[in-house]
Amino acid sequence: MSEGLGIMGVKIKVMPTSPSVDLMEIELAIKKLVEDFRGHNREYVTEPVAFGLKALIAFFEWPEEKPLEEFEEKIQKIKDVNSIQIIDMRKIA
Repeated sequence: MSEGLGIMGVKIKVMPTSPSVDLMEIELAIKKLVEDFRGHNREYVTEPVAFGLKALIAFFEWPEEKPLEEFEEKIQKIKDVNSIQIIDMRKIA
């Protein structure tokens, strides 16, 4: 008996190219991508890194059957995004 695919909770850390970057613009772009991929936005917070630089921590629900690679590539192409890192991923439903 096989179990149906569920929902993953995914948390990513997005580093901007500089402290002067508007993280709200990056957040809005990521929220739109999550919805385009049929995910569900949950929580977005900023986290101080160093020397005025802040990271954006994005938490969203993601359909388990959808690979994250294409989504990650699209985030990487957002203006002023330096790097992204998946910091947590677990099945939540």
